[in-house]
Amino acid sequence: MIDTIATEIPEGQERLRLEVGEDGLGILTLCRPDKLNAWSWESTRQLGLLADRIRFDDRIRAVLLRAEGRAFCAGIDVTAPGGAITGRSAAQRTRNYHEGIRWAHERFAAFARLPQPVVAAVQGYCLGFGFELALMADIRIAADDAVLALPEARLGVAVDAGGDLRIARDAGAGWAKLLALTGRRIDAATAERLGLLQEVVAPAELAEAARATAAEIAANAPLAVQSVKRSIDAYADAAMASALDRTALAAALTLTSEDAQEGYAAGAYRRTPRFEGI
Repeated sequence: MIDTIATEIPEGQERLRLEVGEDGLGILTLCRPDKLNAWSWESTRQLGLLADRIRFDDRIRAVLLRAEGRAFCAGIDVTAPGGAITGRSAAQRTRNYHEGIRWAHERFAAFARLPQPVVAAVQGYCLGFGFELALMADIRIAADDAVLALPEARLGVAVDAGGDLRIARDAGAGWAKLLALTGRRIDAATAERLGLLQEVVAPAELAEAARATAAEIAANAPLAVQSVKRSIDAYADAAMASALDRTALAAALTLTSEDAQEGYAAGAYRRTPRFEGI
């Protein structure tokens, strides 16, 4: 289940790593390349802890969010310990999922609402939660080999971290519905055209391009930079909090459905799912 008490990250169990550079940057790295940086409840816990550390660190004027390996994040790690939430009844299991998703949203909010701007460097697979995490950044720069998608509906579950809402905010409701309802993958060029990426570069240029942008922000006056971010977010995210409440309930209902079990089973056995709406 979810560890909501621990405040440390055991050595060797890092899902993310934080380094503070002398140039005003906090480098936040997804560091499980052997798992394609797949996400788990523990990843969410660590993201919240590190966001709290970044928030009041005056040395950090901007954050560079990056990932090791050939993928930014390939989605949820279905093999992670404690991945499934249990309950003694269907109602209790749904309630527990609802609280779990709400808890995760609080961790994501701590990251998305950091006073310091976040620049994401995206390469390779950026799927499901990986796409949602990238969308929490303020600026996204991607390699031209990036592949982005929200495939949740193909698995029988709702998009649960607000990625569809952020696409609606940045690219319009029609594109949010097309991508979330179909699960269709798009390339970096398409994502840039939709306004979901701010820059696309060759893979060999990604690290330098993303760091240069983050450093350019970090060189500016911190109070001014943070004020600009707050003002733009207040306008852009005016309806986000109430929409995320709906998202948490939708996620809880679909994650406990028979269709979700069928979707994950079909994915594991590489067969077409047979959804029944139950």
